[in-house]
Amino acid sequence: MNLQNIITDIEKIDPEIYDRTSERRDVFKNFGDYGKKIAMGALPFALGSIFKKAYGQTTADIIGVLNFALKLEYLEYNFYQQGVANAALMAQGTTAGTGALTTIRDHESAHVNFLRTVITQLGGTPITLTAANFDYTAHGAFPTWNTSYDTYLAIAQTFEDTGVRAYKGQAGNVKSNRTVLTAALNIHSVEARHASHIRQMRFARGATTTKPWITGKDTGGIGTAVQASYNGEDNVSQAGITITNINGLAISANAATEAFDEPLSATDVTTIVTPFFV
Repeated sequence: MNLQNIITDIEKIDPEIYDRTSERRDVFKNFGDYGKKIAMGALPFALGSIFKKAYGQTTADIIGVLNFALKLEYLEYNFYQQGVANAALMAQGTTAGTGALTTIRDHESAHVNFLRTVITQLGGTPITLTAANFDYTAHGAFPTWNTSYDTYLAIAQTFEDTGVRAYKGQAGNVKSNRTVLTAALNIHSVEARHASHIRQMRFARGATTTKPWITGKDTGGIGTAVQASYNGEDNVSQAGITITNINGLAISANAATEAFDEPLSATDVTTIVTPFFV
């Protein structure tokens, strides 16, 4: 176990972790002090205490969360990998479109590699999934996912929209920890930009009712097969306050729902993605 690599890897994804524990140099100093007092075999437990202080979680908790995230990253990575590798499918789109999807594919690959590395360094066993573990037809709901570019983009939109809501769904679980909350919302914003870009790609191809954002619980013309990813987005209240016509302003229900993304729980996300697993 390389302790310096663990600290460096965590710092990459959470650069402000030391604001809640101590400065980076103090962390290394503390590990040096630990080394004088305990055997190397006990250092993972010392590391666990730091994580518990920073995140309110044990190392085992973190490994579980990371493996759940890894499962979802594999789902997306394999989807984009198979898509951009399918020349006939990509030929239906544009060169710019292929470039955008390739960039997203590379992001997902980096996420997979990062999560596997951190899980291993924490003493856990990262799950391993391959293309054989996934059914992107969603058990027959999308039989043309790898032959129709429009169907492919529709599924991509659903994955990204679900990701936006999934990250927001975890915000309440980390609200007492400002650094983790900030990191989660930063990732949430990146997912939102991906979703917006793919939605604009769909609009350019004729899905003219599709906007860069979600309106109500509208699926953007995809249909009932993905409705679970959008249910609840028609909420017009935030923090107990009704947004429509607030303070006498002419704010429609559509505008109110477009202004906010609604959270999804881990259970909701699992239900949504399960059809895409064999």
